[in-house]
Amino acid sequence: MRSRGSSNRLSNSGGSPFRSRISALLLAMFATMATVYVAGRMWQEAESRVYLIKELDRRTGQGHSSVSVSETLKIVTCKEQLKKLSAIQMDLAAAKQEGYVSKEHLGNDGTRSKKRLLGVIGIITTFGRKKNRDAIRKAWMQSGAALRKLEEEKGIVVRFVIGRSANRGDSLDREINDEHSQTNDFIILDDVEAPEERSKKIKLFFVRAVESWDAEFYVKVNDDVYVNIDALGAKLSAHLDTPRIYLGCMKSGEVFSDPTHKWHEPDWWKFGDGKSYFRHASGEIFAISRALAQFISINKSLLQVYAHDDVSAGSWFIGLDVQHVHEGKFCCNTWSTGSVCAAV
Repeated sequence: MRSRGSSNRLSNSGGSPFRSRISALLLAMFATMATVYVAGRMWQEAESRVYLIKELDRRTGQGHSSVSVSETLKIVTCKEQLKKLSAIQMDLAAAKQEGYVSKEHLGNDGTRSKKRLLGVIGIITTFGRKKNRDAIRKAWMQSGAALRKLEEEKGIVVRFVIGRSANRGDSLDREINDEHSQTNDFIILDDVEAPEERSKKIKLFFVRAVESWDAEFYVKVNDDVYVNIDALGAKLSAHLDTPRIYLGCMKSGEVFSDPTHKWHEPDWWKFGDGKSYFRHASGEIFAISRALAQFISINKSLLQVYAHDDVSAGSWFIGLDVQHVHEGKFCCNTWSTGSVCAAV
């Protein structure tokens, strides 16, 4: 009995070291495989980095890349985001062309909270022209309750448009603020009020107007023009079925390259050897439909401005599917029955 127990113990004690050696061998194999795998991955990443750096050097023509791989990947990601943003802007423009209205113009039931206005008129004015503004208020624009009645009954909003002084908060700004507090009939833009910024000012007026009011038409008028509101309303109503219309007293004219000339055009060379402006509406008064005002708002950062605001506005619609409508009643230098305007 003792002999059998002894042999069993010997047998057991002899197997334990054997199993330990097998376990150690297996661990060593797994460790080796893991080391090879990690080394392979690191080698692949190193090769990828070297390739990217060489490719960047080749494209930039530099011996040493000044942009890291991570920065390069960030640039690629940024470009992809810009492509997505551009696509979204195009979708938004298409939706607006189809009559999209933002939530601010919708009621709780999804219907329009207010009837769309017929038109928004922006009277382009500047500092030192209060007498002109007062004359306009008395002659055709109205003020106070009468101005609100014009909006409610005829669907026409009228506002003076002005920028800010180059010295923000000075006496010029304060005078406009005081006048506005009494009349509440201004659109005050954040940009500087200056003669050389007039074309940009017209563009910003359309941007602000289309963001503030939902209207069929947006109208630009100078502050030395008398407007027949009823005649204007009738002309606009006659073109409600035209989605992209540019309405005014169409004209052309000579492009002056001489820097000393009153109407000098710095970009004269862009208008060809004939030195003649393309057809555009006179700057005294013109109207554009809602779709065109939305186009200006969406593309404001891309639209070129020229020395003259009427030329600038006309240039924005070149190449677009727009109906240029010459309307003699918009020619303010002649007055006849049914005329929309008269220069004063």
